[in-house]
Amino acid sequence: MSLENRTIVITGGNSGLGAACAAAVAEAGGTPVVFDREATEKHRSVVVDVTDRQAVEDAVARLAESVDGIHGVITAAGIDVPGDLSEVDAEKWEHVIGVNLLGTVSVVRALLPHLEAARGRVVTVCSTLGLRGAPGATAYAASKFGVRGFSQALAAEMAGKVGVTNLIPGGMNTNFFNGRTEQFLPPDRTKLNDPRDVARSVVFALEQPPRVEVRELLIAHESENSWP
Repeated sequence: MSLENRTIVITGGNSGLGAACAAAVAEAGGTPVVFDREATEKHRSVVVDVTDRQAVEDAVARLAESVDGIHGVITAAGIDVPGDLSEVDAEKWEHVIGVNLLGTVSVVRALLPHLEAARGRVVTVCSTLGLRGAPGATAYAASKFGVRGFSQALAAEMAGKVGVTNLIPGGMNTNFFNGRTEQFLPPDRTKLNDPRDVARSVVFALEQPPRVEVRELLIAHESENSWP
């Protein structure tokens, strides 16, 4: 199924995997709409903070009035504050959950009636740290374990109505690692995937015909053993 004439919302679409997904959707003939805290000139852009549920609902309502259906969403917005639990400020820790998990839920909830009307698809973005936790990543791992559980339950709820795919990417070479101390940096960036390669798998999931579901996509660099 082509993405031609299909509107796809991408959260966090201004950078990293989100930006790569927006470009891949456009290349496949779709119309990406970027939800991000900062505007982008490359695609249609909606400035919104995914942690503000009311703002998300208002943004979705305005978008729905201006397009002929909303056919998919990719929830790529994500942050991390690495550090041991005892060292990370509680508000910062909870903000990671707010963006990665609750932000995902708020966006999907607001879009769900429109996706059901269009028999659309949800692609949630998890992480290999949603399969296996790691030191210094309690907030991030908790949020991504939550995203995976949410995705599985949503897929069961919406079977035959809305497609649900949980993307599980391994390490990617993005600005996600900018500003970190050496302790929390990948030892070799050449062993991180290009987000553009991961984005192609997202388009693959979005292009599946009705009745065909790609429930999970685990995309990792060849050197990364991602199984728990």
